[in-house]
Amino acid sequence: MSRHTGDGAVGAARHLGPLRGKPVWLKAVTAFLALVLVGGLAFAGFWYLRLQNNISKAPLNAGGSNTESVSDATGRMQILILGSDTRDGKNAEYGTADDSRGYGKSDVMMLMDISEDNERVSVISFPRDLLVDIPECRDEETDRVYPARSGVMINEAMAEAGIGCAVDTVNQLTGLEVDHFMMADFNAVKELSNAVGGVEVCISDAVYDPDSRLRLPAGTSAVQGEMALAFLRTRHAFADGGDLGRIKAQQGFLSALTRKIKDDGTLSDPGKMLKIADVVTQNLTVDEGLASVPTLMTIGNRLKDIDISKVAFVAVPTMPAVADINRLQIAEPAGSQLFAALREDVDLTDPTAPATPAPTETAAPPSAAPTETAPPLPPYDKALQPVTVANGSGVPGRAQEIVQALVSGGFSLAAQYEAAAVEQSVVYYGPDYAAVAADVAALLGIPAGQMVQAPAVSGVQVYLGTDFATGTAYGAAPALPENIVNQTAGDASCQQANPALIVQG
Repeated sequence: MSRHTGDGAVGAARHLGPLRGKPVWLKAVTAFLALVLVGGLAFAGFWYLRLQNNISKAPLNAGGSNTESVSDATGRMQILILGSDTRDGKNAEYGTADDSRGYGKSDVMMLMDISEDNERVSVISFPRDLLVDIPECRDEETDRVYPARSGVMINEAMAEAGIGCAVDTVNQLTGLEVDHFMMADFNAVKELSNAVGGVEVCISDAVYDPDSRLRLPAGTSAVQGEMALAFLRTRHAFADGGDLGRIKAQQGFLSALTRKIKDDGTLSDPGKMLKIADVVTQNLTVDEGLASVPTLMTIGNRLKDIDISKVAFVAVPTMPAVADINRLQIAEPAGSQLFAALREDVDLTDPTAPATPAPTETAAPPSAAPTETAPPLPPYDKALQPVTVANGSGVPGRAQEIVQALVSGGFSLAAQYEAAAVEQSVVYYGPDYAAVAADVAALLGIPAGQMVQAPAVSGVQVYLGTDFATGTAYGAAPALPENIVNQTAGDASCQQANPALIVQG
């Protein structure tokens, strides 16, 4: 019998497919799901290409180079965040090209340090008036080499040789190794604040700054667009009108922005995230290592679950510069203490907490005790022993701290001098000074394994390395200046208005 019979009992021919006999509603649902799937893939592809094409990139370094690579998904990571004062393009309304020569100056400079376990973030602000040494830098675009300079404002670092020179300057200043950078311009602040629907800020009194055009009433206000930019740019509206008041206001703004994004559930809302991602990538320049949407998403995922009380905002300790009281210089020893703590991965919100990640097992340290009891050594007078301290720590004035500790320990003939930087501290000693060297090492906590006999040394020489940059006990947790954390992202702060700019109403 033919399969094409008109007898309905025979059924449809097999080559007409399985849907021929399915209900109409099932066919419609299947077609709709196929359409959604195709549309979803097209939508995802559109946004991926759009965001990827938005990203601008520049070289990470301008002469120096990173010796280690870091995983974007795991591992400790430092990202230098820069705000450019360039007046190009959409930023032309804030001045002329002459106001930001070359690549522009860094109007904002912050170092974001993400811990390896993704449990905490430290954000360290560098005042733009800070005088530093800028290393030799090469402009990757023109291949021009700019010589090293001393006593230059830190915001000048990228003006000639580009962003990589700012990275190299921070590396040299802190002893860290920046993994990535992100640079945004004025327009980014306006559009991002609009995208999140405004950011709440607080000020003690009504204020008006004619330079930045910031006008705010006393108390809490939601700022966005031009007013958000004015809040971040103003040089004079807060505290005494200096750069440190401006830094605290910027940190307060970022804290409020962090809380806003967390509280609004933005990080778990794809629509909101796409809107913010579009704004950010349009106004962002990053290094080659960050110049992909998946990499940026990976870092975003690392940040989204961090407790905001563990996001610490810090300002580099400074004092009026000796060379120019209108500028700033690193305050010692507080600055070196902060940088040493960062290098040791100390939790700035809880300096007594162990560095992360904690090892699962700790091997017992080798015993320094001899297997046989040595015969007693003849007594000596500490006050008569020549002990010198060679400062190879890279920290100015560091030797003086150690000399004071030695004098307090009875070695009153201790002297000091500056020396080439080395990584490991060593106690050198001349003939017949082994006992003195052992007592000096014990006083400072330097391991016996770092004592070396050196016939050319007269007496005992303590050669300080970069591993002994703070404190008088070798290997101890770095000391931190009191109240080094200005605030955490969980703190809602109110800025003190500059009395000179307070207005009525």
